[in-house]
Amino acid sequence: MKYMLLMNAPVSAFGEVATWDKEDIRAMVDFMHALDKDLTDSGEWVDGQGLTDEITLACAFGGENDGPVVTDGPYPESKEVLVGYWLVDVAGKERAVEIALRISTCPGPGGRPTRQPVEIRPVGQAPEA
Repeated sequence: MKYMLLMNAPVSAFGEVATWDKEDIRAMVDFMHALDKDLTDSGEWVDGQGLTDEITLACAFGGENDGPVVTDGPYPESKEVLVGYWLVDVAGKERAVEIALRISTCPGPGGRPTRQPVEIRPVGQAPEA
């Protein structure tokens, strides 16, 4: 079964990471590479990416009367943004939870786990027409 694992972080996270020591950034990147390699080696990897900062974010809305609307950035009231995702094909929800818990232990400053929440969403199929 396929699951989308979504990592959200506070909007301020992008600026905060830029202030980390190079060793802490390297530890985070190495952690993510090792995770991706393990998922690839186990045959569970489908896709995954880190996403760019919120400054380059845009939102698009299809309109009825007013036509389409495109705005810069997330909604002003947004406190968190999507910073990365993994699409995995695993035996079941238990394994998806295991992977999400591992993702949440990604090291931050001083090697302490970031404990970022990871949303676990089963990938469904469209209803039959």
